[in-house]
Amino acid sequence: MEYTELKVWKETRKLVNNLYDITKKFPKDETYGLTSQMRRSAISIPSNIAEGCGRRTSSDSIHFFHISRGSLYELETQLYLALDQNYIEVKEHKNLIEQIISCKKLLNGFINYYKTLTTK
Repeated sequence: MEYTELKVWKETRKLVNNLYDITKKFPKDETYGLTSQMRRSAISIPSNIAEGCGRRTSSDSIHFFHISRGSLYELETQLYLALDQNYIEVKEHKNLIEQIISCKKLLNGFINYYKTLTTK
């Protein structure tokens, strides 16, 4: 299966697009601060899934999937910081956090699946 067909990759792309829509409303003086950092974290999520799928061994793949998972946690923290700074509304924050939780579950399942490939 091609990585572009994976539900986890598709859902993390949706997360990136939603995050971009929200960060467009951030203050201009955050362009090189929190806005940039959040976008880099978000982009890293589907990008590392894709890179992991392109690796030769399951253990290499899992390494990149773990990086992707770390970026989900990083983005989650940054969303709380954006909320603390009143850059996002509570409802927007809640929706993005729910998306992150969903992506974490999908990614954890995908990692567990890959781990079974290394034991076969």
